[in-house]
Amino acid sequence: MQSFDLDRTDVSKIKVALNGDDEQLKTLLGEYHASEIAILFESLNKDEQQRIINLLDVETASEVIAEMHEESHPEELLLQLHPDKRTEIVEELDYDDATDIISQLEEHEQKEILADLSEDDASNIRNLLSYHEETAGGLMNTEFIRINLNLTKKDAIDEIIRQSEEIEEFYTIFVVNDDNTFQGIVSLKDIIKAKGNVKITELVKSEVAWVYPDTDQEEVARLISQYNITSIPVLDKDMKLLGRVTFDDVIDVLEDENTEDILKISGVSEDEELSGNWVEAVKSRLPWLILNLGTAFLASGVIRHFEPTIKLIAVLPAYMTIIAGMGGNAATQALAVTVRRISLYDLTDNQAYRTVLKELTVGVINGACTGLIVFLFALFFDSNPLLGLVIFLAMSGNLLIAGITGAGIPLILKRVGIDPAIASSIIITTFTDVFGFLLLLGLASKLLL
Repeated sequence: MQSFDLDRTDVSKIKVALNGDDEQLKTLLGEYHASEIAILFESLNKDEQQRIINLLDVETASEVIAEMHEESHPEELLLQLHPDKRTEIVEELDYDDATDIISQLEEHEQKEILADLSEDDASNIRNLLSYHEETAGGLMNTEFIRINLNLTKKDAIDEIIRQSEEIEEFYTIFVVNDDNTFQGIVSLKDIIKAKGNVKITELVKSEVAWVYPDTDQEEVARLISQYNITSIPVLDKDMKLLGRVTFDDVIDVLEDENTEDILKISGVSEDEELSGNWVEAVKSRLPWLILNLGTAFLASGVIRHFEPTIKLIAVLPAYMTIIAGMGGNAATQALAVTVRRISLYDLTDNQAYRTVLKELTVGVINGACTGLIVFLFALFFDSNPLLGLVIFLAMSGNLLIAGITGAGIPLILKRVGIDPAIASSIIITTFTDVFGFLLLLGLASKLLL
């Protein structure tokens, strides 16, 4: 199966079918997978989405709502449905998916939906709602397969078959003792391949990764990636099994975290929705632009200080833009790489030092190479080797500063407890602009006048 890309043809077909009768629309919907319908929903209004959901069987409808992107607000669609249809869909959803959607609603709306559910389903969802959404507890699913340590192979298989009737998918079988304390994991393959009537205690793997419910979701994702596991158990302080976080949930976490970091580095608030309107975009970005404007006045102050030099050497402003632009780009490269390192690893002091040293070295080499190019340009086009030397030194120095600040600033911010993706870009831009202008104009004043 190829990946589905939304195009005008698909949207047009759905729009035409929406103007026809239900049978025609239902036939067309049968051509699409639930995840594809969720993508098509991005081009439909709430009334059109509601009509389609009501035509779909409960299993498909629940899959569509679970696959909808958060910015498409599946919770609003769920709230619009008839209570009976809504209840059927929520009960069909995995508990973690149901919790993610319901958590976006107001408290009275949550109570309205939970009141219509069975006592068991409502209790499980309420329990998950008590955890912060960006923790293991907020990600975990409380449906899993658990077997006793002392079961024989035959009894274990019978128990797995019994429990699997209530669970859509499972990747790992968790093992507990008589007190329900977590003992480790065992694979279905190992159970099936085991000879005779061996006990689970002989097959269990006790050295496994696990997390507490308040473990940050990034740490959960890192552990699943590091140990190449399909799911990770969530345990309480008494080592009792609470639930599991599966790799598909972690994929969503990594996507969200990467998007968040990209937006932060660009000076865009994580609260701005990608599909939001211009009002939300202005509210999100304007404060950062105003802050950036304040730092820009520092660079402007350097230029004002050297105004007599600029008047005497008219060609300098042309090179100022090159120096500042190259410094900014080099610093952004170092920043992106360093923030990525920080997000993936808990850097030690030695690793942090080596990171800065590496970027410093890269800055020196890149500065020398680009500075030489600009030196040759000034030599041939301005016929001024001394001007070329000034620009070479300014370019080399600014890219050196770009490497140090691009790597050093996020590491310092991380050390003092500030998210390095939020403020780093503004700080390093200020450094490269101020020092770039200072080096160029200062050296020009000393060497050319």
